[in-house]
Amino acid sequence: MADLKPEKPAENGADEKADPVQEAEDLKMSRGPRKEADVNFEKLKELYVYDELGNKIRFSDVYRKQKTIIVMTRHLLDFITKEYVEDLAIIPLEYLQEAETRLVVIGPAPFKFIKPFRKVTNYQYTMYCDPDGELYKAMGCMFKMACGPLDKCKHVKSGVISGFMKSMWRAMQYQEYQGDPKQQGASFIMGPGDVVHFSHIDESASDHVDINDLLEAAGVQKVSFPKDQRVLTV
Repeated sequence: MADLKPEKPAENGADEKADPVQEAEDLKMSRGPRKEADVNFEKLKELYVYDELGNKIRFSDVYRKQKTIIVMTRHLLDFITKEYVEDLAIIPLEYLQEAETRLVVIGPAPFKFIKPFRKVTNYQYTMYCDPDGELYKAMGCMFKMACGPLDKCKHVKSGVISGFMKSMWRAMQYQEYQGDPKQQGASFIMGPGDVVHFSHIDESASDHVDINDLLEAAGVQKVSFPKDQRVLTV
């Protein structure tokens, strides 16, 4: 008859059995304080965005057939938004095609500002607007004034003062708001169908997810940006 080995006593008298409640709490704490997306897909089927011609597009159709990177920005006069989208514009089309992924930017401004925003950022991919902010609410975006530090943002090239002056200059040219300054943005990877693969709810104006992290999560090849040189050339 085989000898039965005695169970090893737990150190410090602790029970070796895992506490499922404690494990759940540890997991919850490990996620940190960042707000997570809580998406109601039925609600999204009732919401619309607008293209640059003013055509209404059902939002659920945006990601229904294909995996889609969706970047929801702050107001379009914000220099941080402008410089972030300038870097999105650098992403080669073939990288997105290889990963069978599309890129969509959504702004909280009237659709008439899409065309001039494209021009100033050189952004050529799909762009829509949600002027009433209903989609922003449904996607859990924050509505508060918060800037945040710029030194850790890999897609902001201007300093605070120079960036603010650039925003003011553009605002003077248009003499019209292009979104509520309190509206914060977010980034998602959705589709095909009703599924969210990735979400990042911005907590401040500078709290954009690094674009290469977004590309990696979508299975898209990384890109070398002016302040984020991740691609090594031999």
